[in-house]
Amino acid sequence: MNLQGWEIGIILLIVLIIWGAPKLPSFAKSLGESMRIFRKEMKQMGDEREGDKKAGSEKEQPKND
Repeated sequence: MNLQGWEIGIILLIVLIIWGAPKLPSFAKSLGESMRIFRKEMKQMGDEREGDKKAGSEKEQPKND
């Protein structure tokens, strides 16, 4: 999807008409909080995946007693 400047402007105008100017700050705040939660969860999933890889590689290595 390749949007140009005027297309984004039209989309923003439609959003402004639908929700109205007073509701936009609360909408932006909730969108920002949602993005923050999403990024936190993605980071947590990545950390868990790395932990699983480390645990898997430790199981594969033979122990020399």
